[in-house]
Amino acid sequence: MKIYGVDRFSLEDVIQTVHSTTEAALNEKSQSQILKSKSNVESIVNSEMTVYGINTGFGPLWDTKISKEETGKLQRNLLISHAVGVGNPISKDLSKLMLITKAHALAKGFSGISMETYERILLLLEKDIIPVVPEQGSVGASGDLAPLSHLFLPLIGEGKVWKNGKPVPTMEVLNQLNIQPIELQAKEGLALINGTQFILAHALVGLDKMKYLLDLADVIGTMSLEAFSGNKSPFMQELHEVRPYEGTKLVAQRIWKLLENSEIVENQDHYRVQDPYSLRCMPQVHGASRNAWNHLKEMAEIELNSVTDNPIVLDEKTAISGGNFHGQPMAMVLDYATLAAAELGNISDRRSYLLIEGKFGLPRLLTAKSGLNSGFMIPQYTAAALVTENKTLCFPASADSIPTSLGQEDHVSMGSISGRKFNQVLNNLEKILAIELMYACQGLEFRRPLKSSPMIEEVFDLVRTRVPKLEDDRLIGDDIQLIIELIQGGKLKEIISKI
Repeated sequence: MKIYGVDRFSLEDVIQTVHSTTEAALNEKSQSQILKSKSNVESIVNSEMTVYGINTGFGPLWDTKISKEETGKLQRNLLISHAVGVGNPISKDLSKLMLITKAHALAKGFSGISMETYERILLLLEKDIIPVVPEQGSVGASGDLAPLSHLFLPLIGEGKVWKNGKPVPTMEVLNQLNIQPIELQAKEGLALINGTQFILAHALVGLDKMKYLLDLADVIGTMSLEAFSGNKSPFMQELHEVRPYEGTKLVAQRIWKLLENSEIVENQDHYRVQDPYSLRCMPQVHGASRNAWNHLKEMAEIELNSVTDNPIVLDEKTAISGGNFHGQPMAMVLDYATLAAAELGNISDRRSYLLIEGKFGLPRLLTAKSGLNSGFMIPQYTAAALVTENKTLCFPASADSIPTSLGQEDHVSMGSISGRKFNQVLNNLEKILAIELMYACQGLEFRRPLKSSPMIEEVFDLVRTRVPKLEDDRLIGDDIQLIIELIQGGKLKEIISKI
């Protein structure tokens, strides 16, 4: 069990917490940190100090002093007025991840949250009362204000939560469970809605998915290499030691291993000095995407274990209104990772194209009966469309900024858009790889009776349990969907995890 606020959370920790019964909790040290921080806020409220968001208005209203008696109402008004998100709701898992990451940040004891409010957040997680959060409306500074406001409306009995897969009014669920809304105290509303948890949740979900797709791309790319009867030498360890990028070395090592004991490689009846780049440069291209993944993971885990609200309450006399809420550190690496994911799809499409050209023993369009049959002509169109869609999503959202809050917030990160685009590209990549996997399996049919390595054969056999060899034209759009489902399912992930 992980301890909120005290333990260092990793990508694997939070993903496991979302998808399994693994729990996180508070211990005495975490409770002490929260209580101390709350006491510091109370000292500030009872003093003559003027501190942003505790006894002042928000944004351009920072110069408006709020009385001690109205500090609670100020926080409720903050939540209600900032819940202006629009668009489709994000997934329930993403909302739950936002709750988990926010709970971890608040428990570090620099936000001034009360124990009552904090325990209510834990109760939401325990009872699976997960808020409905619209996907649009955050500019990524002053944190993810709109989505976080929606996330915490249920604390005060407002907004909607998920029930049986549908959004329902919060009070409908709270009444069924005999739970009363709470009243927010000084600083609490600001602590709840200031932060980068919307951006962070998208980064964490994307990281988890991209890790699998990186491995899958290596395996499928190797299958295409064998179907094309390609050259093994570009994956020799010695070649990559003289240009030793971490990602490049790993991809080359994996492809070399995947080609071990392959009858197809060992019984080639030809020798080509060079293969096209989409085959021989897999270590360099896939490896560069892995380097981007590593960078995003490093930054996301720093963000995951940071305090990103505002102001930061250091002690009973010091509350600093800084910029820890600014999403720029995550926005830029998310844009980089988006490009990296798109490139995996770009090179995958080129390998698919190679397999239908009709070279090196493969029939044109991967069918022995072309003419009457179109074979695998058209799925590459679909891949090309998806690749181009991904290219249009690669414009870096972090390159843009529109001033908000009457100019007080005059530079914003747009990191929420970066996070959403990252996951859109990954969803498209999944489909592009499904098409290449379909092509590679068909290509390997024309190398029979020679067999590939055990892992490649295991993947091939799994695909053939759902999609048979194409002999005559059929609805291969259905085949593509079946392979997408295989990619999303557990059996293929289990095989790929052994690489």
